[in-house]
Amino acid sequence: MTHPTAAPGRTRVTDDGTATRSGQTTAPGAATGTEAATAPGPAPSPGPAVPAGPAGPVYWLEHAWLGTHVEPGVAVAVTDGRITDVRTGVRTPPPGAVVLRGLTLPGLANAHSHAFHRALRGTVQVGSGTFWTWREIMYGIAAKLTPDSYYALARAVYAEMALAGITAVGEFHYLHHTPDGAPYDRPNAMGEALIAAAAEAGIRITLLDTAYLSSGITKRRGGAPPDRHQIRFSDGTAAAWAERAADLASAHEDSAHARIGAAIHSVRAVPAEQLSTVAEWAEAHRAPLHVHLSEQTAENDACLDVHGRTPTRLLADHGVLGARTTGVHNTHLTDEDIALLGAARTGTCMCPTTERDLADGIGPAARLQRAGSPLSLGSDSHAVIDILEEARAMELDERLRTRSRGHWTAAALLHAATSTGHAALGWHEAGRIERGALADLATLALDSVRTAGTLTRLGAETAVFAASAADVRHTVVAGRQIVRDGVHALVPDVPKALAESIAALRG
Repeated sequence: MTHPTAAPGRTRVTDDGTATRSGQTTAPGAATGTEAATAPGPAPSPGPAVPAGPAGPVYWLEHAWLGTHVEPGVAVAVTDGRITDVRTGVRTPPPGAVVLRGLTLPGLANAHSHAFHRALRGTVQVGSGTFWTWREIMYGIAAKLTPDSYYALARAVYAEMALAGITAVGEFHYLHHTPDGAPYDRPNAMGEALIAAAAEAGIRITLLDTAYLSSGITKRRGGAPPDRHQIRFSDGTAAAWAERAADLASAHEDSAHARIGAAIHSVRAVPAEQLSTVAEWAEAHRAPLHVHLSEQTAENDACLDVHGRTPTRLLADHGVLGARTTGVHNTHLTDEDIALLGAARTGTCMCPTTERDLADGIGPAARLQRAGSPLSLGSDSHAVIDILEEARAMELDERLRTRSRGHWTAAALLHAATSTGHAALGWHEAGRIERGALADLATLALDSVRTAGTLTRLGAETAVFAASAADVRHTVVAGRQIVRDGVHALVPDVPKALAESIAALRG
C-alpha cells in the first residue's frame, strides 16, 4: 500500500505560501460577551497605500473587520506568510495589489473536526434514534477507511473547509490502526494521511492525536475493553499512545502547516488511572489538549456510579484541566463543573449544528464564558461545514433556551470563530488582521442574496446573522490565495472529489 505522504510529486507549500513539488508534505504554513474579547494588537497604520514589492504580496481589502469594527480600504502587506503592515484609509487598490472585494475577516478556525464523518451527511437523517444509534452507522464508515481512502476523503473535506473560509482545522483523530487493531507498517500512517490532505487542500491543521483505550467506564481497572468497532482506535495503554504520538510530533516539529496536539476521547474511553499520562504528554510537548466532555447524560451517570464524581471533576483530579485544554461540547454540566472549567481557564468548543443534529442538548456556553472559559467553534460531524452558522447557532440556541436576545455581540461571536478558535488549536499567532499575525484571510461577498443591502459598518452582524459559507469569495492562507472567486486553486472540482471519495467507501 502506498502511503499518501510517500507519493512522489505532491505539492509542498512553504511558510511564505509558495508551492513546489516534492516527495515530502511538510506543507503551508477569548471570546467574551464584549468586543474586547481579545487583547488588541498593534494599531493599523493610517495613510497612503503600501506599494507591492519583492518581499511578498499586498492585498487590498475593500472592507475589513479589524476585531472591533469594519474599516473600508485596508492594505495588508505580507512577507514570509505573515502580515507585515496594515494600512487603513487606502481608498483605491495600490498598483499590483491583489484586490479582495467584499468583507474580509481573519481566517476562520474549525476547532473540532472528525473528517470521516463527512461521509455520513444525509445518510444519517433517515428515521429516528439517538446519539448511540447514530454511532453504530458511524462505526460502519470508520471500519472501511485505509490511509489512502482517508487521504482522498480528508483532502476533499478540507478543500470544502477552505471554500467555507476555514484556514485551520483541529482534527480529533482516533482512527490509528488497521480494522483488526494491528499497527500499520508506519504506525502513524492514518495521521500522516490527514496531515498530507490538509497540505494538499492548502489549510493548516492541528492533528489532535487521540487516546481511545476502552469502550466504557467500569469498576475494573482499565475500563471495559474496546469492542470490535473500536479496536482500531486503541493503542492498548496510554503509555503506548504517548510513544506513538511522540514519534508523530517529532516528525512534524518543523512543519509550517501542521502542529500535533493531544486528545482524550472521553472519560468513557480513557480509564481514570491513565488520564494523567495524556495530560503530562501534552504538558511536556506544550501542546493543546482536547477532550469530549459531558456530551451525553449517560456518560455522566456512569462516571458518577463508578467514580462518585462528574467527568469534569474526574478530569480536574487527574490534572487534565488547564489553559491549554479545551472541552468539546461541555453540554450537561453542574454548577461546580462550570466553576472548575472557568477557574482553570479550560476552553469550551461548541459544535451547535452537530449537537442539535444528534439531539445532544444545548450547552451552557454563556455561563461557561462568564466563568472564564474561552469559547471556540467546530463543525464536528460536518452535518454542515459553516463556522458562521456555528457562531449564529450558539447565540440563537441560547435565545431559545432563555427567551431573550443578545447574549453575545456579533464581534464576540467572530472572535470565537477566529482568534479564540486558533488559540484553542495552538495557533496563537493567527486569527487577527494585524502586524505579525499569520496572513490568513477569508472574504465574504456583500452582494449575494443573503448579504445585499446590508450596512457595511455592520459587517460583523452581516457575517454572523446573514451570511453563510456559500458567501465566502476568497480564502488566503500564509499569504497565498487558496480560494479565488469561489474556486479552489488546488482542488479544482471539490464536489467531484467529495462524491468520488465518499462513493468509494460505500462500494
